[in-house]
Amino acid sequence: MRYIVTPKLNELLKERGMTQVDLSKITGIGQGTISRFDKNKQHKDVHLVTIASALDVKIEDLFYIFEVDEANEKLITE
Repeated sequence: MRYIVTPKLNELLKERGMTQVDLSKITGIGQGTISRFDKNKQHKDVHLVTIASALDVKIEDLFYIFEVDEANEKLITE
């Protein structure tokens, strides 16, 4: 089984009327680090926990998670 996992932080921020700078101020995580997070380049454990807590979501809610049918190389959507 294989998964495709991509961040959806900017979408969550937009839903809340927040910017990366706002989240940076709340969490103490640098805006550059938050930007790299949303570009799927860096996901430190402590940042996942801190951001999820600040947004009052589960860690998995910070990402789109798609299962891939390896036999057909297609996304499984339910």
